[in-house]
Amino acid sequence: MSATLDLKDINKRMDGAVEVLRRELAGLRAGRASTSLLEPVVVEAYGAEMPLNQLATISAPEPRLLTVQVWDRSLVKAVEKAIRNAGLGLNPMTDGALIRVPLPELSEERRQELVKVAHKYAEQARVAVRNVRRDAIETLRRMLKEGELSEDEFHRLQEKVQKLTDEHVAAINRLLEQKEKDILTV
Repeated sequence: MSATLDLKDINKRMDGAVEVLRRELAGLRAGRASTSLLEPVVVEAYGAEMPLNQLATISAPEPRLLTVQVWDRSLVKAVEKAIRNAGLGLNPMTDGALIRVPLPELSEERRQELVKVAHKYAEQARVAVRNVRRDAIETLRRMLKEGELSEDEFHRLQEKVQKLTDEHVAAINRLLEQKEKDILTV
């Protein structure tokens, strides 16, 4: 019975790697404004590092514009600085408690860079899934060695772990392919 629970845990850990990739890819610009673009921005506020979405409302009123409505006026400068220094190539403009973030057109060179970043994120996710597989197979080998599993059971469970790995790697590849298409589509 523990082996069945083990498979659910393995699946959950692999799902986690795919979900992390999904969030990372959401943060990559694909040419149109998306509030998820500013998700990785962290602001120095109240003596701590805080995610931007805990300090302001982010919206995309136009395809090439994001607006950030900061709730505490005293943090406007800190939020503007955090957006500028986030490495996203954005130049925010302050208007009272509202920060406008115009999104420049993506050059072909910048699109290629974004595709490379997307590939890097996908490879990290694949490695994470393979690490889960490695841990699971090591556990199965230990169980076989200690007599908790028969040879047949070991091979059956090993195949299930490999099948889970293949499914998750395929999901990662689909996410990457979709994001690549979004980035390169003008």
